[in-house]
Amino acid sequence: MVFQRSIVDQVSGWLAVYNDGFVDRTWTGPPQFKFMSDPVPPHHNFINGVATHDLFTHPDSDLRVRVYLPEIPDSGKLPIILHFHGGGFCISQADWFMYYNTYTRLAREAGAIVVSTYLRLAPEHRLPAAIDDAYSTLLWLQDLADGKVHQPWLSSHGDFNRVFLIGDSSGGNIVHQVAKRAAGENLYPLRLAGAIPIHPGFLRSVKSKSELEKPESPFLTLDMLYKFLKLGLPMGSTRDHPITCPMGEVLQGVDLPPYLLCVAEEDLVIDTEMEFYEEMKKAGKKVELFVSNGIGHSFYLNKIAIDLDPKTSEETRKLIQGISHFIGNH
Repeated sequence: MVFQRSIVDQVSGWLAVYNDGFVDRTWTGPPQFKFMSDPVPPHHNFINGVATHDLFTHPDSDLRVRVYLPEIPDSGKLPIILHFHGGGFCISQADWFMYYNTYTRLAREAGAIVVSTYLRLAPEHRLPAAIDDAYSTLLWLQDLADGKVHQPWLSSHGDFNRVFLIGDSSGGNIVHQVAKRAAGENLYPLRLAGAIPIHPGFLRSVKSKSELEKPESPFLTLDMLYKFLKLGLPMGSTRDHPITCPMGEVLQGVDLPPYLLCVAEEDLVIDTEMEFYEEMKKAGKKVELFVSNGIGHSFYLNKIAIDLDPKTSEETRKLIQGISHFIGNH
């Protein structure tokens, strides 16, 4: 009897899961968008004011990071931005062009070193695997701050008293989970100075008004959202799991850093993001809100729209500027 491989689940354009456990992440959507998911090789020389380097955090570790170093002469120590990529916990890598294009720009404009973690992906590695990788990267930064390990760019140029978490979409969920886990730990001499969830995938099992009424976009459709979460959350979980639905959690007594919650007015999940914002305020947490008007989920990662649409370009400029101001003020 010959075994016949067949697809048991898929997210159109992005991912197919087969009955033997194999996951195919070959891009099958419109070819003009493929370049945004192409890997960008690291370059130690400065290109447009930023150099990049990929490395393993420890000799015996499989955990990798990409480091972005801006070319800012005589500026003293630079804040460190720890980045967690999006992709519904199931797709994307830290070296994808869409992240390279965004985070080289942020490193340059914010005058900060960016460290982006290569997160393990579901369904092969369901949550909390990606959260564990993210937190392990924070502990590696603590080891660097303490001099237990050495990485030339970070050890020489990084200000470990000003470490910020940032994440796109599902990476925004990871930001909150890492901030909560860090709240109960002594990270000295590292200080977590802020957390920046950008368009986090906060939602409930019951669809919100915005999920029902807001337009879908190339970066987020309801089918994509629900299927990724089905594949990514711990087995048997619903969308009411705390990773995706932190709105009902008790946050009193949890020592969270200041937050900058970035939302987009036309995002499918803006209603539940705003619910999270209100719960943070009720709990007395320091949380600022940055709203991108008239635009949808993760718009700033879409290089084609940035180049062709003045609205997307302007809202991207404002978002980068808002994040840079938050970092500069903390």
